[in-house]
Amino acid sequence: MRRRKFIKLIGGAAVAWPLVARAQQAAMPVIGFLNGAASEGYAHYVAAFRDGLKEGGYIEGQNVAIEYRWADGHYNRLPDLAADLIRRQVSVIVANTPAILIAKAATKSIPIVFTTGSDPVLLGFVASLSHPGGNATGVTELSVEVAPKRMELAHELAPGATAMALLINPKHPSAGDLARDMHAAAIALGLQLHVLHASTEQEIEDAFASFSQLRAGVLIIMTDAFFFERSEQLAAQALRYAVPTMFETHDFAAAGGLMSYGGNLIFSYHTAGVLTGRILKGEKPADLPVQQSTTVELVVNLKTAKALGITVPLPLLGRADEVIE
Repeated sequence: MRRRKFIKLIGGAAVAWPLVARAQQAAMPVIGFLNGAASEGYAHYVAAFRDGLKEGGYIEGQNVAIEYRWADGHYNRLPDLAADLIRRQVSVIVANTPAILIAKAATKSIPIVFTTGSDPVLLGFVASLSHPGGNATGVTELSVEVAPKRMELAHELAPGATAMALLINPKHPSAGDLARDMHAAAIALGLQLHVLHASTEQEIEDAFASFSQLRAGVLIIMTDAFFFERSEQLAAQALRYAVPTMFETHDFAAAGGLMSYGGNLIFSYHTAGVLTGRILKGEKPADLPVQQSTTVELVVNLKTAKALGITVPLPLLGRADEVIE
């Protein structure tokens, strides 16, 4: 009898163990990574996000899963992508600027961690930076705020120019505000501003092709996920059409763009990973202040300047955080 009881116990345990394993697997939290760009241009930002998660003890594939949803620059796809993540009952949604408004409209209960170069209070993401309220918190980097400074730097690079050009994605939530601020910055410097629109790759090429007709000194590219992932393409087009160009990211200058000036996106995504880990451990977005990156860097590509026949003023070179030769 004892032997039979023992066999029954072993048999019961054999059935129970797979059930426990499945329950543990099902309990693994899932992060929904919703982004308006494409995965190809975001590999290093995703790596920074994973590093931030790791600080909280979360490692993808071991004790947390990440469902990636990329809009590939087609922002009209974001509502369906957000709806899919919500159906999957993810634990947290991590979103960049084009995706935040969609995620906020889609759910009031799932926590949202955002990265943005825009003002999250002005756009309605949070009630305030110190007390976000609601279901969202995140990270801001200096981007839109320093856009007028890019105009000043462009003017310093081309002091004889009477006009500048701005390449803008009209589908970006802050496009109108940014264009207005850049117009004001141009007027303050006594410059005319030509605004070019692009939300497709063909429109990007058309914008570069038309630049020579504008008699503008520098083409300034606005902050946008659609442009972020195309840093190398933008740099290549700038060289092809011999256009002096300024963008936000270091990637752009490293790929051959003339200058970049902006915040540190690596820091933003790393911090977003840290915040996501804290939320997975039970903290509420409403109680987590929005983190602000105050670091900006100026990068000048002297090799590109020489190829374009441009002499970069020494005072500008002296203030550069990095000079690529």
